[in-house]
Amino acid sequence: MSPLLDVSNLGVTFDTPSGIVRAVRDVSFQISAGSTVAVVGESGSGKSVTAQAIMGLLPRPASINSGKILFRDSSVDSADSGVVDIAKLDPRSEAFRTIRGNRISMIFQEPMTSLSPLHTIGDQISEALLLHREATPEEAKALSVDMLAKVGFPDPARAYDTYPFELSGGLRQRAMISMALVCRPSLLIADEPSTALDVTIQAQILKLIKDLQQELGMAVLMITHDLGVVANMADEVVVAYHGQVMERGSARDIFAKPEHPYLKALLKAVPHFDMKDGERLVPLREIKHEAGNLLREREMTPTDHKDDHPILSVRNVSKSYLTRSHKGLFVSASSIRPLLAVNDVSFDIKRGECLGLVGESGCGKTTLSKIIMRSVDPDCGEVVFTNDGKETDLLHLNDHQLVPTRRKIQYIFQDPFSSLNPRMTVHDLLSEPLVIHGIGDVTYRREFVQELMNLVGLDPRWLNRYPHSFSGGQRQRVGIARSLALKPELVLCDEPVSALDVSVQAQILNLLKDLQSDLGLTYLFISHNLAVVDYIADRIAVMCAGQIVEVAAREDLFRNPMHPYTQALVSAVPYPDPDHPLNFDALVEGQASAPARWPQPFGPRQDVPTPLLDSGGGHLIRAHEVPVNSGGAS
Repeated sequence: MSPLLDVSNLGVTFDTPSGIVRAVRDVSFQISAGSTVAVVGESGSGKSVTAQAIMGLLPRPASINSGKILFRDSSVDSADSGVVDIAKLDPRSEAFRTIRGNRISMIFQEPMTSLSPLHTIGDQISEALLLHREATPEEAKALSVDMLAKVGFPDPARAYDTYPFELSGGLRQRAMISMALVCRPSLLIADEPSTALDVTIQAQILKLIKDLQQELGMAVLMITHDLGVVANMADEVVVAYHGQVMERGSARDIFAKPEHPYLKALLKAVPHFDMKDGERLVPLREIKHEAGNLLREREMTPTDHKDDHPILSVRNVSKSYLTRSHKGLFVSASSIRPLLAVNDVSFDIKRGECLGLVGESGCGKTTLSKIIMRSVDPDCGEVVFTNDGKETDLLHLNDHQLVPTRRKIQYIFQDPFSSLNPRMTVHDLLSEPLVIHGIGDVTYRREFVQELMNLVGLDPRWLNRYPHSFSGGQRQRVGIARSLALKPELVLCDEPVSALDVSVQAQILNLLKDLQSDLGLTYLFISHNLAVVDYIADRIAVMCAGQIVEVAAREDLFRNPMHPYTQALVSAVPYPDPDHPLNFDALVEGQASAPARWPQPFGPRQDVPTPLLDSGGGHLIRAHEVPVNSGGAS
């Protein structure tokens, strides 16, 4: 049977001021009708450029310089039995517009930047129908609402009139899927469709794509660097590196018998739950770093070692925001409702340990970290930081009193590009904390900044560069170096690897583990990726709907998850192994994160708060009584 899409010896070049760059070189693969092909590789491997060439969306400096992209579809007007060479079509021609968005559609990586903020979701979905189908506006609206229902919107008629900023990340991605599928294409290109999503939302999106693929009989070209997603979705896999195909084959063969050294290295860089004690991730390019004498000058105190004394104690912290129950210029007092973002949260972080904090977006993780940093003030509670044997409630300090404490607690942000000033050189970025706190003279700062660069494995000769000239992983290392400039004791890491490739992610995780050991650091590591937390954390706290629902040692939590929300999180993690597939049928959409739907003894009772109980061995669980099947006493 002839393939639906046949990419043969494709070459794409970019004409840049510094010369010709060959982004894609001699790439070949085929996609059969109804099948799923995954293209995997690091950033810069040519995955997205290949997809852009198929869609006719290459940027101005880029052009196809060799090869064919043969698309077979009965609806295409062609002399050769419906076969058209997309590579030879003018992207602005009517022939290409007939294909793009109609017979071949694309889900883009970041829905917030791909959707127009000025138009409603319904207008953007129905636009494709009005362009490619002979449909009236009323028919287009009806078909759009029907597609919104198909992708799982709880109230599709209402969603039709909403704007992108009113939707969560998962719903925005569903809106993108609706737009791509409303014309029922033969081929769907999904460019990193779940990279920035929570593990449960990701599983829902993957299930949705699978279900719609079967219902509509379409083929899927999936572009990703997540090998767990590949193992659960793909029939065939194409491994790309530096614009070339390194290996190609069925998904089962690729994972069972990887042959190319690059693919073997990618598989070793992925964190998974079966790792042995002391086993390290193996990144493609290891970071060589060293701590200099100035960084080791931090005075050690009797409590400055790993013991049971907490460096941070959070007690009964709550934070609420006021929201409007309806839209409009005039708001009555009765329409304002409090939204409890953090609800009576308590936990300790021992000195020298890494506490992982996991949960879906919107559960209150980042709000809690901002309360600890005092960038957000809570409604009530205590945040006690212990330094030099002295306990201090951070919530009772004014701005002037906080200055010495801020040197001891630092923050690593999720997005290094937006958190680094693009107008400052790396030298200025790293020395700024020293200048603000009046530490050292010019000579000392210059030497210290060079040590910071060595510490995170960057060349000190790059100090005069600006953030835009670094890769994502290098920018994250600059962010880590900046957070260590004041020699902190506690570092809050807010999703520091969520946007990175698996190989770069492995570099950063290994670096953070090494720095913790070398400098005696304590981490609060916030993430929605349980495999990452399993690799780096000593203990894990699970957060849902503003509350801590389970706390346990890393090995206990994954061996014996007791709370239904934790069980749902663990079951939604995609393994990079076709023999360990996700149970899509067991993923009950939206049920796990709704406390009202939890079974007893976990669910709420009338006017009775649900306590956090010890089931034995420090394994805490939020329930009215310890469940019978727990490892502790019942």
